[in-house]
Amino acid sequence: MKDLHRKAIISTAATLVVLLAAVFLPAWTFHYWQGWLCLATFFIPASAISVWMARNDPALLARRMQAGPTAEKKAAMRVAQSIASAAFVADFSVSAFDHRLGWSHVPIAVVFAGDIMMLAGLAISFEVARVNTYASAIIEVAEGQKVISTGPYARIRHPLYSGASIVLFGIPLALGSWWGMLVNLPMTAVIVWRLLDEERFLGNELPGYREYCKKVRWRLIPYVW
Repeated sequence: MKDLHRKAIISTAATLVVLLAAVFLPAWTFHYWQGWLCLATFFIPASAISVWMARNDPALLARRMQAGPTAEKKAAMRVAQSIASAAFVADFSVSAFDHRLGWSHVPIAVVFAGDIMMLAGLAISFEVARVNTYASAIIEVAEGQKVISTGPYARIRHPLYSGASIVLFGIPLALGSWWGMLVNLPMTAVIVWRLLDEERFLGNELPGYREYCKKVRWRLIPYVW
């Protein structure tokens, strides 16, 4: 348990360092209130969710810690994870370059709307953590895993991806950038690719999943897709 907590702390600290560099090196200034607010809006709730998992569901925290391209079992998903990791950092850095070079003129209200989007997406992620202890960071079926159909899973099949997508599209707005939104196009493609592959895998490996898919039609957005 202590080893898991240590790894979580190290991972959190490393993420903070990467995100600080991704924002303030491209911006080339610390006088960037949108950058500070965006990082606080992302990092504080995300860390709080990790602390909640450490206290209430260590098994879920361990599953979430097993992440990244090298953790994936399929070569295609290792590629997908590599693209996703690069796009996530680029979501911050491209927007910060935009701020430095003055490409975009984003109203303050839109900046705050981006922060609210991030909070909403992280709230969905917390709901997923609360109801689904099997929410692994890689595509797998754990021993004893069952289909989860409560909470957000009663409306959409992949609420974790929905929450992540809302966060991703909120980041450039929170950083005051229109151009940063373009980074999310390849990220969205990767999310769709990944969830379709995950559905094929779960349909074959997780009893009851195909029946669940018949009951819950929508994958990411209710009444859309």
